[in-house]
Amino acid sequence: METFHSLNNALSTWHRDLLTPVDVVWGWTQWKVRIAANFVSYAPPGEFNEVFNDVRLLLNNDNLLREGAAHAFARYNMDQFTPVKIEDHDDLVLITEHGDLGHGRFFDPRNKLSFKFDQLRKEASDPQPYEGEAALRPWRDACDSALRAYVKDHYPNGGCTVYGKTIDGQQTIIACIESHQFQPKNFWNGRWRSEWKFNITQSTAQVVGVLKIQVHYYEDGNVQLVSHKDVQESLTISTEAQTAKQFVKVIDSAENEYQTAISENYQTMSDTTFKALRRQLPVTRTKIDWNKILSYKIGKEMQNA
Repeated sequence: METFHSLNNALSTWHRDLLTPVDVVWGWTQWKVRIAANFVSYAPPGEFNEVFNDVRLLLNNDNLLREGAAHAFARYNMDQFTPVKIEDHDDLVLITEHGDLGHGRFFDPRNKLSFKFDQLRKEASDPQPYEGEAALRPWRDACDSALRAYVKDHYPNGGCTVYGKTIDGQQTIIACIESHQFQPKNFWNGRWRSEWKFNITQSTAQVVGVLKIQVHYYEDGNVQLVSHKDVQESLTISTEAQTAKQFVKVIDSAENEYQTAISENYQTMSDTTFKALRRQLPVTRTKIDWNKILSYKIGKEMQNA
């Protein structure tokens, strides 16, 4: 115990000698910025602006918030596969880490463009021609065409972006899918994301995927569903068009299985878990006869009111 007190006193003296009032204020400020960035990072889908505005009021320093939490804004948009429209182009492109070109610019592989992206306003500007890896263009285009048709059939509010990149010497196709429903008037928002990769080899490749669901319901409460599933399937490599067709079949099968499992799980929970959480009968242990409500004390009080 004596050793503990000696060590504690030494540390206190060290802090007192080394930390000036300016250090303390600066450290406290940075701590607040870090907390603000974490709040923004965990904002539910469709509620970034609301969380940002609340954090902005708490911090009360716009310049510090923009500078200190800029990385959190960028990471949030890339994690969420935020869709953005480029001027004079009909298709949306997803903001992902795979399209990050650095210095605030991102890649639209479908339209062969790079563009500047405002992480707060979520707006694209300054589009410039950008080719990407030309050697992978036929593979990328074939997978993109097949995936667009799939997304159009299955996700009314969905979009996708497909990349062709060389990663660690391996020619790789990366497909990202995003779909969302934002219903703030009904107190809920939700987003679906999935990411799929395979290397172009001579015979059989491994498709690696991750599927994510996040839904927030906040009418008279605060409930979130956050779920993800990892997938691995084999894929036969042949021509660009045939490989793309098989690739989308793998995605279709895995996503259908995941969505079905989620639905069945909630049906099971509705019949078991949710019922266990609520009282089957009122505290009187008898059901209320609504036809005789006036005979109850509360009914009489309501009648005399």
